[in-house]
Amino acid sequence: MTIERKEGRLGWLFVAPAFLHLLVFALIPIGYAFGLSLFKVRLIRPEKAFVGIDNYTFALQEPSFLNSLWNSLRYALFSVPLGIAVALAVAILVNQKLRGITIFRTIYYIPAITSGIAISMLWIYVYLPETGMINSVLNLFGIYNKTDFLNQIEWAMPAVAVMSVFTGLGPRMVLFLAGLVGIPQELYEAGQLDGATGWRAFWKITLPMLIPTTFFVVVTSTIGALQVFTPIYLMTKGGPEESTDVVGYHIYTEAWVNFNTGLASAKSFVLLAAIIAISLVQFRMMRGQLQGYSAA
Repeated sequence: MTIERKEGRLGWLFVAPAFLHLLVFALIPIGYAFGLSLFKVRLIRPEKAFVGIDNYTFALQEPSFLNSLWNSLRYALFSVPLGIAVALAVAILVNQKLRGITIFRTIYYIPAITSGIAISMLWIYVYLPETGMINSVLNLFGIYNKTDFLNQIEWAMPAVAVMSVFTGLGPRMVLFLAGLVGIPQELYEAGQLDGATGWRAFWKITLPMLIPTTFFVVVTSTIGALQVFTPIYLMTKGGPEESTDVVGYHIYTEAWVNFNTGLASAKSFVLLAAIIAISLVQFRMMRGQLQGYSAA
């Protein structure tokens, strides 16, 4: 046996555990879910009838499902840009060469390793109408506000989106921090000679050099926003009046409340198709800037 063949077998041996994990916990379940989406299946009844693409056509014509798609898009449009802006600002702050700055980096990252259930419960108390933190602070300044943020149509979605900025801050901050560390200091020194300081250096040097990092953060944050479930389930239950009924919660309701597992599987693949389509649009929009970055 040649050395190359031995190295090849050894390589496959190292890859095998990861591939087995992917096969058992990802590929096989995805294949089973796709097969399930072609049947009319109800968990509480022993009936299973092949319906082909009828589940997909029904889902694409169902007003409540279309509403959940729109709500997911609204959530992403609100939370992703705001979350990226806050994470970039925090990354710039913790990138300063100050004593004890690693402590602040750790503090900002803590929400990322905290239970999503615990964070959602915490924010429920933040948004309480009378005794919540926001209304209590406003009362201290003489603004007697009793807004029930999670039970008013105009406030529920923004309230959940603002919470996502807090929970997603850590990973985004780390990515931007890695991008900032990778920017050569010579660029800033050359910019200072040309009078590019402060905001001008930020717009002319920092942002252009962070294009690949920003693109990665935008794509991954959008995918995560379109799949949001936990805060919706705990904080609003899709209400009020289905104003926060995002696709993730809608699919959960279809499968585990209505017990229509076949239809829920079909809706899951519609969501997958929507995520792929939006990601491809983002890639196409950023292609020119990424090529320019590579050329530079």
